[in-house]
Amino acid sequence: MKDMPGEKELNINLFERLDLLDRLERVAKKANCEPVLQEIEFERKLIERKLYQKPPLTDSDVYRK
Repeated sequence: MKDMPGEKELNINLFERLDLLDRLERVAKKANCEPVLQEIEFERKLIERKLYQKPPLTDSDVYRK
């Protein structure tokens, strides 16, 4: 059984998702695809909320619920 990922692993995953959104945004801007740009903005806000939330994602109370 694997241990729950630590805060560092979770943050790495979230930053990788932000990197992917940046690449997708670059293509969507070239194609002038507003619906995709809006969705990217929404997804970025969700990721940033997780990334900068207090307490951190690894707080033991989060996993007990």
